[in-house]
Amino acid sequence: MTGLFAALALTANAQSFKEWLDPEINAVNRAPMHTNYFAYESADAAMKGEKSQSANYMTLNGTWKFFWVPDADQRPTDFWKVGFNDKGWDHMQVPAVWELNGYGDPIYVNTGYAWRNQFQNNPPEVPTQNNHVGSYRREIIVPASWKGKDIIAHFGSVTSNMYLWVNGRYVGYSEDSKLEAEFDLTSYLKPGQANLIAFQVFRWCDGTYLEDQDFFRFSGVGRDCYLYARNKKRIQDIRVTPDLDEAYQNGFLDVKLELKGSGNVDLELLDASGKTVATATAKGGSVRIDVENPHKWSAEIPYLYTLRATLQGSNEVIPVKVGFRKIELKGDQILVNGKAVLFKGADRHELDPDGGYVVSPERMIQDIRIMKEFNINAVRTCHYPDDNLWYELCDKYGIYLVAEANIESHGMGYDEKTLAKNALYAKAHLERNQRNVQRGFNHPSIIFWSLGNEAGFGPNFEACYRWIKKEDASRAVQYERAGENEFTDIVCPMYAGYEHMEKYGKRTDATRPFIQCEYAHAMGNSQGGFKEYWDLIRKYPNLQGGFIWDFVDQSVRWKGKDGVTIYAYGGDFNRYDGSDNNFCDNGLISPDRVPNPHMYEVGYFYQNIWTEPADLKNGEVSVYNENFFRDLSAYYMDWEVLANGKVIRTGRVENLNVAPQQTAKVKLNIGKTCECKEWLLNVKYCLKTREGLLPAGYVVAKNQLTLTPYKNPSMELKNVENVNVSVVVPQVQDNDQNYLIVAGENFRMEFNRHNGYLSRYQVAGLEMMNEDAVLVPNFWRAPTDNDFGAGLQRKFAAWKNPELKLTSFKWENVADQIQIYAEYEMKSVSARLNLTYVINNEGAVKVTQKMTADPQAKVSPMFRFGMQMQMPKSFETVEYYGRGPVENYSDRNHCTDLGLYRQSVDEQFYSYIRPQETGTKTDIRWWKQLNAAGRGLQIVAEAPFSASALHYTIESLDDGWEKGQSHSPEVKQADLTNLCIDKAQMGLGCVNSWGAWPLQQYQLPYGDYEFTFILTPVRNEIGF
Repeated sequence: MTGLFAALALTANAQSFKEWLDPEINAVNRAPMHTNYFAYESADAAMKGEKSQSANYMTLNGTWKFFWVPDADQRPTDFWKVGFNDKGWDHMQVPAVWELNGYGDPIYVNTGYAWRNQFQNNPPEVPTQNNHVGSYRREIIVPASWKGKDIIAHFGSVTSNMYLWVNGRYVGYSEDSKLEAEFDLTSYLKPGQANLIAFQVFRWCDGTYLEDQDFFRFSGVGRDCYLYARNKKRIQDIRVTPDLDEAYQNGFLDVKLELKGSGNVDLELLDASGKTVATATAKGGSVRIDVENPHKWSAEIPYLYTLRATLQGSNEVIPVKVGFRKIELKGDQILVNGKAVLFKGADRHELDPDGGYVVSPERMIQDIRIMKEFNINAVRTCHYPDDNLWYELCDKYGIYLVAEANIESHGMGYDEKTLAKNALYAKAHLERNQRNVQRGFNHPSIIFWSLGNEAGFGPNFEACYRWIKKEDASRAVQYERAGENEFTDIVCPMYAGYEHMEKYGKRTDATRPFIQCEYAHAMGNSQGGFKEYWDLIRKYPNLQGGFIWDFVDQSVRWKGKDGVTIYAYGGDFNRYDGSDNNFCDNGLISPDRVPNPHMYEVGYFYQNIWTEPADLKNGEVSVYNENFFRDLSAYYMDWEVLANGKVIRTGRVENLNVAPQQTAKVKLNIGKTCECKEWLLNVKYCLKTREGLLPAGYVVAKNQLTLTPYKNPSMELKNVENVNVSVVVPQVQDNDQNYLIVAGENFRMEFNRHNGYLSRYQVAGLEMMNEDAVLVPNFWRAPTDNDFGAGLQRKFAAWKNPELKLTSFKWENVADQIQIYAEYEMKSVSARLNLTYVINNEGAVKVTQKMTADPQAKVSPMFRFGMQMQMPKSFETVEYYGRGPVENYSDRNHCTDLGLYRQSVDEQFYSYIRPQETGTKTDIRWWKQLNAAGRGLQIVAEAPFSASALHYTIESLDDGWEKGQSHSPEVKQADLTNLCIDKAQMGLGCVNSWGAWPLQQYQLPYGDYEFTFILTPVRNEIGF
């Protein structure tokens, strides 16, 4: 009988090479999933916690022999043999993805599978053509000291599948490219001798139908691979469930153990300083450890204990990081340690611009640091499990996690073809969710399990939900496509607008919290209207936050035109593959982790300390602590008083006595103010000492309060009079048939008689305008990604180059000043436009732009109302009093403070991956455009205005009617400084990037507009 069973087992594990097309075979001989832990050889090694330095560890990372074929039927079928000749093979690093190392082209598609241009979906069938296959070989010497131990292979992430052989023998097979595949190699390896490991990877397999995530489609090995040794008799698995009593004071750990063999397990709980706080011995499969008033874990205070488990009689020590916390669903809220915390989240893909799926520990720590810097406290692992280290870092530094399973079948749609209803894929749905839970179970940072993403709904997900709720009652389970049915604990829609959110917030019958799994689509120049989302979230208790799509722009580093380095996106690699253009670039940060301008707005509204006026006349402010678990004793407050942007007084409050979720009044000695200037109070909160990845002094929150409001300046332009010197009245040369020339004692202006525009502006011999430039009305911007998504480049097309037909052009001398009047017809937009210029004796000019609309006409809104002119490129310096320092827009300027700023024109351009509108500043009181000598022009307006200055024309940043394959580094600077002066510009929006407009209050609807500003020559400006 023994021989018969052995023969059956061998047959069951035999390679058929049909596994890659069989959705009901997701693994052969793969070891069962266990929680994320490592068994060290001693207590000292366990205390250090560096598995790569353990005697039980051997890396498989490094250089492998590699052979790649473009079509699956060309793959070698005998390469795994010990005597196979691989001398002609290439080399490939492990981990590494093929497409970024010269094998095949990267593909980016949002949905529809990478083969969508060449193959019709027909699960479980996948193409043979273009189904690249990579074969790997490497000889290793396993330590002789491992003899007598079990030896396990760990392959961290292999896309899309893998077949494994050792020493010429078939070991097994695995799918699910975002979870580790482990194989027991004990019977295959020879410790102390050379051993051949060979594996083969297909670009696509039947499992690829469940991996249609919105990201770059790479192939190869994405995470660390290694061998590890275990004692024959050992702890096979350990699960720790923390809990708190009803008062959220005392805690306990429910520890469940699975042993290989039998025995008792000693458990020791250590605090963060290494002090033992509790011990227990598990004589069966489980034990409870009670701890009186332990430190609690939260994203605000991520206190971790270490539970050390040792099987009696064994030297192996397993350390498990433990956080005491309790998750509850009560009413229409989710509670962490009894508090309805706010999830200030972002979705994060695991991507690196150079490594693709290979993300280094340093990069992960960088991501955590940036999240902490910008007050992001929650992450959804979209749309698959991440590297184990990511969860460990979130435990350590404090990030709430939605831990998502590796399921997305978006390309199959949500109707009858959805794989959620396909019985052939029932096992795969369940296995992927089971393994996700089994692996991540011990991480305190995981608050929610997610069944997957954009994969329809059906019986397969119902089974997953039921299994998880039975397996882990301590956490919430969510799935967006479940809507509000019984198979999700959280109402977690995507891209719900403001009205949808408010309607849910007002509901009295809601039984679950509303937390968007994706919202505020951060594509290109975006995040306008983010404030309004958080106004609602802070207003309604059952709205508990959301996860911004998404954290990082996904583009890869590439060579573009003329060898220029670009961030490449879909369509940049060949003309044949499917592409969704730059829809992969929706990040709050760039691929190299530089914060995009809109990240600052997110950081501001995600902050946890808020300052509001109390009794400002007496220097009293209200400080609200939005944290749920920590007071403000770790911070000090710095404040400064500004008069017209200049710092007049400063101070510091060392001790802030404000409890969690409470408000306290703080008295500041701000001194006297007056009505003659704009007075502002800046307040910021800084760390007293280093905390985690943030240095001492880091600003975690800020506010700017108005003490005395800004008063609009008089627009009366007077002649400049000097004592005992008569005014030299500007003279008009009216005999030139092409130009009306206005000349003063030290300036010259020319107006084109054919179009009525100012075409030359010379002061003291310095040309303020480029040759052939004009000061011209402007209603257009280079469309943003959100503009393109809403089709505004076509809907607003009438404003791109509206014909302005000059109908009247005349001048007169009024009170020793020259006034020029130009009238225009704008038939394409059913309007009339008037330009009026008033010129004084010093060469200053007041410009009034007035548009009168036809109330009966139906014309689209416009992008902006203002004027632009091209100055010489040498006007490289911007000084202004307005919002800064980063670019800002009418619906995205709350993070920017009013102040005095001096910047270069080069600094104004932000290199969005796809060129678009950039560089605007709002709420400007005055703006100076200067050359190196401090000469130039100052602009003031009748009310705060917006402006920008770039070494790029609007046209050079505009893709036209459709998006092309454009990249900011490939757009060459123009030999000019393009100055835009606007009464207003339309907002940016952020609800989505495929149809939503900015909120109504940030639009510029068709109607009457009037804008008056004054250009004044500046002579020898030397700073503020």
